[in-house]
Amino acid sequence: MPAQKTYPIALAHGIARFDFLNDAIERESRKLFGDVFDRILLHLANQGLSVVADGLHYFRGIESFLEADGFDVQATFVRFANSVADRSADLRAEVNRILQETKSPKIHIIAHSMGGLDARAMIARLGMAERVASLTTIGTPHHGTSFADFKLTHGGSDLINLVGKAIDLNGFNDLTRDACQKFNDAVRDSEAANGVFYQTYASSEDREAVFVFLQMAWDIIKKEEQDDNDGLVSLKSQAWQPEIVSADGKHKKQIVQKKFTVAADHLNEVGWWDLNELHGMNVFKAPGARERYETKIREIYRDIARDLRTRFPV
Repeated sequence: MPAQKTYPIALAHGIARFDFLNDAIERESRKLFGDVFDRILLHLANQGLSVVADGLHYFRGIESFLEADGFDVQATFVRFANSVADRSADLRAEVNRILQETKSPKIHIIAHSMGGLDARAMIARLGMAERVASLTTIGTPHHGTSFADFKLTHGGSDLINLVGKAIDLNGFNDLTRDACQKFNDAVRDSEAANGVFYQTYASSEDREAVFVFLQMAWDIIKKEEQDDNDGLVSLKSQAWQPEIVSADGKHKKQIVQKKFTVAADHLNEVGWWDLNELHGMNVFKAPGARERYETKIREIYRDIARDLRTRFPV
């Protein structure tokens, strides 16, 4: 018996996506070669060569992993480090594109990091609440991050102004704790009243296991927020809040709060393994450690998708 269907899933990435060059090359290749690009990948697979088309994507191997389980999944693309306002408008265009292509009335969004704020703004401010069945956020700074506060007061603002004519970096301003508090207050009534199902996933790792380039941020967040974190966002900020209540008290909505079943830093949360995972994790020290770890992360996304399929069968 074929698996029960659900709405298509859109993957929404965070700020300053590190695979932007790879993504751009693939997008342009598809424009230039059309379906030949996919036929080449299929030919290689038929020759016994395992080719994971999204193996270098922001969401590493997650789109193909979910597709293998019967889900209709598409990664979205928004501007690099623009404001939430700009990125949410981009996300709306991407979601509408997917809805048009799939002829689906609604969509599920699984968002990482700032992508969760983009999605919340899109739903609450851009008239998309009726088109979104659910929003799942992973590692999203719903209450901001003290690391953004620290960087902006230690030269970050000067850098944003300096390179602003070449690259828009104003999105970093939207990740401060003060900015996120103002955002939460502004969209509270809309979020409490709409019909979207919201859930959050939070994760953390010990400092020694966090990717080396995130360890300074881990220290700052631990000191400033007194909370475990994933190297960029504290657990409390990722978890958001258990419910949203409108200002007049007439609308109330529960938010499902969950924790990752695997210790993970901000990079690991989207399927990327790093050598720091070997610290204190003897089970992963044998050959194949990376693949086993990344598979465990992908299985979390699969479990999210399967739960959504149960909640929203079509």
